[in-house]
Amino acid sequence: MGIRKLDDRALSRALMARQVLLARERRAPLELVRHLVGMQSQIPQNPYTALWSRADGFDAASASALLAARETVRLSTLRGTIHLHDVEDALLLRAFCQRVHEATPFGEQVVFRKQLAGIEPEQLWEAGRTLLEETPRTPAALGKVLAERYPGYEPSALSTAVRYKLSLVQVTPRGEWGRSQAATLTTVEAWLGRPQRVPDAAAVEALVLRYLAAFGPASVADMQHWCGVTRLAEVFERLRPRLAVFADATTGRELFDLPDAPRPDPDTPAPPRFLPDYDNVLIGHENRARVLDEEARVRLFANNNGYRPALLLDGRVGGTWSFARPGRKGEPAVLDVELFGPRSAAERAAIEAEAADLLTFLAPQASTGDVRLH
Repeated sequence: MGIRKLDDRALSRALMARQVLLARERRAPLELVRHLVGMQSQIPQNPYTALWSRADGFDAASASALLAARETVRLSTLRGTIHLHDVEDALLLRAFCQRVHEATPFGEQVVFRKQLAGIEPEQLWEAGRTLLEETPRTPAALGKVLAERYPGYEPSALSTAVRYKLSLVQVTPRGEWGRSQAATLTTVEAWLGRPQRVPDAAAVEALVLRYLAAFGPASVADMQHWCGVTRLAEVFERLRPRLAVFADATTGRELFDLPDAPRPDPDTPAPPRFLPDYDNVLIGHENRARVLDEEARVRLFANNNGYRPALLLDGRVGGTWSFARPGRKGEPAVLDVELFGPRSAAERAAIEAEAADLLTFLAPQASTGDVRLH
């Protein structure tokens, strides 16, 4: 018997099930954050919308309290971008993704050659660590103090070199529900009072299994795209005897999965779900055809400032949305939904109902709200 082939619809339904997007579940925020191996948090408030779309009875204040209590943290990990993680993942994943940060245009291979020639990297990093553990600082404040020690160098370059080398968290209240603060940094070790955990072979294998649990079936290239770390093929090969193997019906590429993970019938209903910008559902695979066709990708990326928030319809991107808070002059809170194609009356009604619930979540104190569907 040959390898079973999975088409985009089958892969979409599997992903929706793993991402808790087929039906909301009574799961604690901390459990969901860990199950998803972190949540994209470049925009600090985004994880709350992402959790609301997945958790039945979600309470933003409870999720926010986890950050305040340092049970979750926000730091740069996967793909060199800010994610919300539980403590164990925060201590593991930044170390796992360290070479991703160092390989960027802001990493040591470039910045010390072009902008910081003559500076001993280890001394700069140690100076930065000392300053940030002494008191949390903004990137600008860090650069200003470092420039006093290294006159003649751009403060921003000094600060950037430290930020892409050290494992730094954005301290609270930034990221707490309904609060804001300039990104202010300290080391993850100082914030959590524990050392980082450099992953050994067993830890990397466990991470592969967790990725497949949340994003499978997936290829080696998919996981590498998700985290930014390369050379994972040999890890998959070691795990092969423990994995189910499929083939992408379109590309023929080999896909791996956990044998007992849910792979629902492709005709399983998938309700409308609103996702924030950069949700890993949209960027957690190298081949995103399971959720995103080319036309939708172009429209989702239309403003050249990154992905817009996405509306999933039938398990695929079918629109985008934006939210405007109530105005000071009595203007209503508005959830504006742009559909990428015509929808039936029943579909539009389901979208409007989900949008109205989201609007209530995002603007609970608003006296009036308006869902605009077009």
